Amino acid sequence: MKYRRGSHTKFKIEYHFVWVTKYRYHMLEGDLALRVRELVRQTCERFEIHILRGVVSKDHVHILVSAPPNISPSDIM
Repeated sequence: MKYRRGSHTKFKIEYHFVWVTKYRYHMLEGDLALRVRELVRQTCERFEIHILRGVVSKDHVHILVSAPPNISPSDIM
């Protein structure tokens, strides 16, 4: 089990998020899927959120992230 450290904390907080397209339309293909992947990576990097696993499917996105304790799940979304 690997823990992350802050200046006064030691933590391992993981969240699993799933985004679904409206009516489960198969839209996340080709360039759009690559753009979604890049935007998620940039946003996570900016807020010091580590992506543990992620999948961009045709109609949904799964992502497992490790976040610091000062960021709530609703703020990550």
